[in-house]
Amino acid sequence: MAKRKQTEELVEKLLEPIAEAHGVRIYDVEYVKEGQEYYLRAYIDKDGGVTIDDCVDVSHDLSDALDAADPIPEAYTLEVSSPGLGRTLTKDRHFAASIGQGVEGNTYKPYDEESGGKSKNFDGILKSFDDKTIVIGREDSKGKEQEDLVLDRKNVAKIRLRIDF
Repeated sequence: MAKRKQTEELVEKLLEPIAEAHGVRIYDVEYVKEGQEYYLRAYIDKDGGVTIDDCVDVSHDLSDALDAADPIPEAYTLEVSSPGLGRTLTKDRHFAASIGQGVEGNTYKPYDEESGGKSKNFDGILKSFDDKTIVIGREDSKGKEQEDLVLDRKNVAKIRLRIDF
């Protein structure tokens, strides 16, 4: 875990001047092993959305920077893309930018188990967050506001923007 986090932080530092030069923002960097393969994924964003050309240009420059610095001993596949419409919220800056938007996700253990419930899935409007909690505003099927759901941040397995059609 520590090695993965260190790699992600190092790559993010390499990516900062590249992103700035191309007029994009770094959304996230992740280094993961899937099966026998390693993947280094850089997610970029900008107002109006990123284009394929943005991804290609950033990928080319990041690949050159990674080749020069050679921070990763394993063979890996580099992927540069947009975080997408249903982007995962992992950092405080993601939460701050998403206040008032629809979110959905799940928890590791039931968030209502104290009252005998077994609910792990949630959706609603992201109202606020801090170091320890995430507050989700909820409505019933008729649009009537319900009590806010206050989640322990450590118990949230995944939270992402909800895609409403």
